[in-house]
Amino acid sequence: MELPAEFLAQMQELLGTEYDAYLESFQAVREYGLRVNTLKLTPEEFTQISPFALESIPWIGNGYFYSGADRPGKHPYYFGGLYYLQEPSAMTPANRLPIEPGDKVLDLCAAPGGKSTELAAKLQGEGVLVSNDISNSRAKALLKNLELFGVQNAVIMSESPHKMAGPFTEYFDKILIDAPCSGEGMFRKEPSVIKSWVQNGTAFYEKLQREIVTYALQMLKPGGMLVYSTCTFNPGEDEGTVMYMLEQCPELKILPIEGYEGFCPGRPDVVEGGREDLKNCVRIFPHKMRGEGHFVALLQKGEPAERWYSTGKQKQTNQYTKEIESLEAFTDFMKDVSLDLDRGRIIRRGDHLMYVPDGVPELKGLRILRSGLLLGEYKKNRFEPSQALAMALRADAYAHSICLPVEDERVIRYLKGETLEVEDLTDHPLKGWQLVCAGQYPLGWAKGTGTSLKNKYLAGWRWQ
Repeated sequence: MELPAEFLAQMQELLGTEYDAYLESFQAVREYGLRVNTLKLTPEEFTQISPFALESIPWIGNGYFYSGADRPGKHPYYFGGLYYLQEPSAMTPANRLPIEPGDKVLDLCAAPGGKSTELAAKLQGEGVLVSNDISNSRAKALLKNLELFGVQNAVIMSESPHKMAGPFTEYFDKILIDAPCSGEGMFRKEPSVIKSWVQNGTAFYEKLQREIVTYALQMLKPGGMLVYSTCTFNPGEDEGTVMYMLEQCPELKILPIEGYEGFCPGRPDVVEGGREDLKNCVRIFPHKMRGEGHFVALLQKGEPAERWYSTGKQKQTNQYTKEIESLEAFTDFMKDVSLDLDRGRIIRRGDHLMYVPDGVPELKGLRILRSGLLLGEYKKNRFEPSQALAMALRADAYAHSICLPVEDERVIRYLKGETLEVEDLTDHPLKGWQLVCAGQYPLGWAKGTGTSLKNKYLAGWRWQ
């Protein structure tokens, strides 16, 4: 791997006597990580059922190293949304943003969803998560990952920050900006990033970052917290952009981040006029930790403000409630579902039935891929439950669940879209919608036809 001379000079100046150790880290074996989805199970529960040899990531409570010889992306538990595959250092920004259930949270540059899925898990179904990525194709991957995780309270958007700033002015309690960057911290893991670095340089990203953070600060409530992160070492993109935020918003302050022995402090000395509290930022170097390069800053906009949360159920005055209750096939299906839903937030949009988050402002004119949980489709007096609803359930939350042992070959056949014979699992004919599970964890729907299951697994999600 040939590293650009300009980059090497920057790193030598930044690291001093540690420069040689950094270069030696390029010879080390890359680390692989997975993060447990705490919406579905605890880390302890996952380690009891995990087929992989795991080692705890010491600075991430629900994160684990796994061997590159394992293939967790080809295991049924992955299709059940039990974990997300994520580089260990990249788990840090969402982990260190102090989310509380009930918060209104924004992940502004969210695709493909590694950080959004963790923010959603920390919300535990309360409050709202707005996950945005300006790229529509990347936002579709973001939507899939949030649905795979069983998230009910997310709004997935593909919009520019300046268009979002109006309707979301001072709306969010917490914001995460994992900013587009020159990617220097990924050179070891993904050498192809070097080509982009040579083509674009770092000034291109500094300008883009500063535009993004300007609008993000407009959307942050007084007293709210913001994490700014990159996967680069470049001072202009790291401490430089933090300094820019402090200049634009004088009430901002840099908060200390929960430490770990491998974390390095931010560097006031690498930017002009660098403030001493830049040391509260965290730099992650691959020669100091088992992960790639990262930068993380936690900021607060003024003093903590008293927050008001909507904790009660909405009154049943929603204009859609009577229409929803008249949809007999849907109401009959939901009698078999144990899911605590506020009926006043179930709405119909065309053929789709949606469970929408509470307290979202009017977003007309913005590009929205999904607002809340897609329950299913209602056509010609028939209801067809969605893949997203299946992922939001547990086996015991639906009256007609078929739980296959995870090692049963029929699990993979189901994920490939095949019809299954399950006469050994039931003593009565199967009729209607069945929730197919790997162990106790849902994978998707099938239609019972006596002793067979007609596969209804979402075609775009199938095992390849």
